[in-house]
Amino acid sequence: MSMEIKGQVVSGKIAIGQIFVFRKRIPVITSETTNDPEKELSSFLLARDEAIEELKVLEEDATEKMGEEEAMVFSVHGMLLEDQDFEEAVKEGINAGHNASFAVKKAGDDLAAFFASMEDNAYMNERAADFKDIASRVIRKLQGIEDGIKLPEHPVILVAEDLVPSDTLGLEKEKVLAFVTSKGSTNSHTAILARSLGITALVNTGSEFSDDLTGQIGIVDGEKGVFTIEPDEETLSEYRRKKEEIQREDEELKQLIGKETRTKGGQAIKLYANIGNPSDAVKALEYDAEGIGLFRSEFLFLGKNDYPSEEEQFENYKEVITLMAGREVIIRTLDIGADKQADYFNLPKEENPAMGLRAIRLCLERPEIFKTQLRAIYRASAFGPVGIMFPMITSVEEIDQILDLTETVKKELKDESISIGNVELGIMIETPAAALISDLLAEKVSFFSIGTNDLTQYTFAMDRQNASLEPFRVPNHPALLRLIEMTVQNAHKKKVRVGICGEMGADFDLTKYFISIGVDELSVSAPKILALRKHIRELA
Repeated sequence: MSMEIKGQVVSGKIAIGQIFVFRKRIPVITSETTNDPEKELSSFLLARDEAIEELKVLEEDATEKMGEEEAMVFSVHGMLLEDQDFEEAVKEGINAGHNASFAVKKAGDDLAAFFASMEDNAYMNERAADFKDIASRVIRKLQGIEDGIKLPEHPVILVAEDLVPSDTLGLEKEKVLAFVTSKGSTNSHTAILARSLGITALVNTGSEFSDDLTGQIGIVDGEKGVFTIEPDEETLSEYRRKKEEIQREDEELKQLIGKETRTKGGQAIKLYANIGNPSDAVKALEYDAEGIGLFRSEFLFLGKNDYPSEEEQFENYKEVITLMAGREVIIRTLDIGADKQADYFNLPKEENPAMGLRAIRLCLERPEIFKTQLRAIYRASAFGPVGIMFPMITSVEEIDQILDLTETVKKELKDESISIGNVELGIMIETPAAALISDLLAEKVSFFSIGTNDLTQYTFAMDRQNASLEPFRVPNHPALLRLIEMTVQNAHKKKVRVGICGEMGADFDLTKYFISIGVDELSVSAPKILALRKHIRELA
């Protein structure tokens, strides 16, 4: 009997094939006590060390397959396993007479509960889940349970309660038609993996999947967010036709590589790519991005124990600039804070971190970190055209401080006989304050990039991480569009170019509007570039 289940769309289009239900083997702790604490402690330390080594291998594998940003979870988990609080909590449990497995589970649960109690801090809430994950990993080592998924020889729709990176990392892409999970979110590790691999995925269906679904035929509609189990012949035929149509469209899109992005009426606009690490630049070129409109530099700072050196940053920036071979690369300076935290920054606990010490505010508070990053970017600029973009600007005074520091950096590099290229300086317009004084800000810089995700959040006092607010989000709200249009007008009066690098840049319903008000550039995720180019070329 046919059944339809709805979920949240992550990526992809249409997948048709046999279902394979993955059921993770859960460790069972049969007793709490031990008569040999020394043996249990030794077993724990050995299992903990094995887990740390395993995570290092997983991190290397993930970096190679998906890029550094996606691999960061393994680095974070490795650090948490080495955390003194975790180790001490386990030792305390063993000394109290518990066996290693029970002590590890209790330590993980207690630390998770502590972090989960920080209700207003999304970063701390994520650490709660991480402590449960690392405890589970150590227990699996104690009990000899292996990670990973053994798939059938033929391609399948992989269905699970949820998937963690260590489950999915070893999967052969050609054997997975789609992911469907009953839990998870569009920002979960499953979602990140699916987008990285270009696999159709639905998450958070809320349904329990029984083992007897394995072998049945399924359809995953990655556009409508529907998972159909045992479809009737009519539905199956219709989806097969749609799938063939989509494949033809994808082949047609490839014909647009190298073509102009211009409307039928002759209006041109540039299409750039948003990237999070050097490996993403390869995809940007594959989809014919005309440049990089947003290179999120914080991937270099997250998931580490200490600040990246000038040399490490320089090599990463240089790699992207060299790969892009003459196409502009706009690097956003460090945007740490809010939902992106690194423990070694020792940031103060804030009631509302999204509006706290983050991005440019943090950089100006700690100029030694900021200066190191600027030196690395300026050095890398010798290898190709570069723009430096500063996030979360709210005043002219902030720009004046930034300009003083960039002049100091340039002079130092010149005195050291280090070559630099021509670097354009720009800012992100992502606060209403910046939009409202965009005429004044335009006198100071060469370009603007409108970060519509944060501009929406701050304009409507609506937390972008809060899924329950989704019904209240209105992408074409006149208040937001007026701020954008005002910004473009003020910029162009001063010959300052304007790009859009938030989610709205890929919203086809707004493309014509953006072109009509004179937006110079749209920066979107690489796989969306060719479809957006096709859409623009069909506009009157």
